[in-house]
Amino acid sequence: MTHIKIDIVSDIACPWCAIGYARLEQAMARLSNDMLFTVAWHAFELNPDPSGDGEPILPALSRKYGRSEEEMRANQSQMMAIANSLGLNFDKLQERHTRNTFDAHRLVKWAGEQGKQTEMKKALFESYFGRAENVSDPDVLIRCAETVSLDGAAARAVLASDDYAAQVREDEARYQQAGVSAVPAFIINDKYLISGAQEPASLISALQDIASET
Repeated sequence: MTHIKIDIVSDIACPWCAIGYARLEQAMARLSNDMLFTVAWHAFELNPDPSGDGEPILPALSRKYGRSEEEMRANQSQMMAIANSLGLNFDKLQERHTRNTFDAHRLVKWAGEQGKQTEMKKALFESYFGRAENVSDPDVLIRCAETVSLDGAAARAVLASDDYAAQVREDEARYQQAGVSAVPAFIINDKYLISGAQEPASLISALQDIASET
């Protein structure tokens, strides 16, 4: 059994990060007889300025990419179809607002210490893309924690403190310095980089190649 370590650099506000992980899950399931996987999540902020929190997503994306709102709506519709085929809830993808995710990343770090990091990340994806909830709102974050059987009062205490802020900042600085400028980014065994939301077949091939080298 070959051990494969996967560090995922992503943002809760990144639809392709949710799609990319769902595809990775399919790849890992296919390879589970030959490989043992450990996954750790690392922070990246698409909207690091809290003052930009709360703008409707389509005009925000239109301005960011210099394309029309109609083009962005079509792009988002395509993502919704891909997500649906993977069993992801992206029902409110076009109704969400831009959100600062720093506190959400802090909770993901905390959840990791409880052995619930991936579950927390997936709950946040569903909250934001499936229900267009405000993932910078402490009450929303606490509900997400509770849906994965984490203690709501403990989550509230984390959010009311500066706990895990330094770890999130360290993540962001480390991977920016390593050249990660877009997400998702999958770092395999601290050595190999897979960029973007690759199809399961591509991930399987890449992971098999890496396993053969180890």
